[in-house]
Amino acid sequence: MKRVALFLATNLAVIVVLSIVLNILMAVFGIDFASYTGLLVFAALFGFGGAFISLMMSKWMAKRSTGARVIEQPRNDAERWLVETVANQAKKAGVKMPEVAIYDSPEPNAFATGPSKNDSLVAVSTGLLRSMSKDEVEAVLAHEVSHVANGDMVTLTLIQGVVNTFVIFLARVLAGLVNNALRGNQSGGGRHGGGGFAYFGLVILFEILFGMLAQIIVFYFSRQREYRADAGAARLVGPQKMIAALRRLQQGRESQLDDRMLAFGIKGKLAKGELMMTHPPLEKRIAALQQGRYS
Repeated sequence: MKRVALFLATNLAVIVVLSIVLNILMAVFGIDFASYTGLLVFAALFGFGGAFISLMMSKWMAKRSTGARVIEQPRNDAERWLVETVANQAKKAGVKMPEVAIYDSPEPNAFATGPSKNDSLVAVSTGLLRSMSKDEVEAVLAHEVSHVANGDMVTLTLIQGVVNTFVIFLARVLAGLVNNALRGNQSGGGRHGGGGFAYFGLVILFEILFGMLAQIIVFYFSRQREYRADAGAARLVGPQKMIAALRRLQQGRESQLDDRMLAFGIKGKLAKGELMMTHPPLEKRIAALQQGRYS
């Protein structure tokens, strides 16, 4: 639960920082968002702007946070097999060959990230290579290539941008209404009669509350994309290999990936309640494959 709290805190911090910048710009340029349309436009610029900046930096951030080493020239047979396997799967999936990397970690895990289907990174941990058979590793790679082929990184960014936009917008609208009511201002809603420390404090409070609710939506999509990536892997290498890989993952600990990379690993972290999980429980993913759902 602590990891999930940190993940939420990171996303809320981004929104709060954007909020502060937006309020500074409003003060500097004398902008009073009496028009809800104007406020919505600026909220969208900041909401989507932050999400797309993160997307553009995703490969760099992934390499930096995990210490992943991109395989430019395979050093041994294992690395050669990794590169060839990803190349074959990418061709079948109809996407450009991703960068293939290995990062040092005892836990079996892998992730895919990147700004687009044709500019992506697939990375596996040393722990995964040591603890899994070739068939299981092949299934994990197919799962990550399926994430790339499904465009999950871009879609998750769009969803995050939408929820950020409405968090910024609704927080200001509601803060304006409450601030007006507290001041006895009956002239109208929104930012009319707003401003000052009370208004800004209300904005931050509502952004935190709405931000926590918004992440439930993001987590829901994140869980659904794991089912789809499992199904994509089943199509590429067969369902039994993917089921075997998931069962192997059941034997390890919860994911130790950096919280910024939490949603991108093949294995997530446990939480009290599925609503706050980026990944479905492994037993549910196995059951979905066994029953042919999400195919």
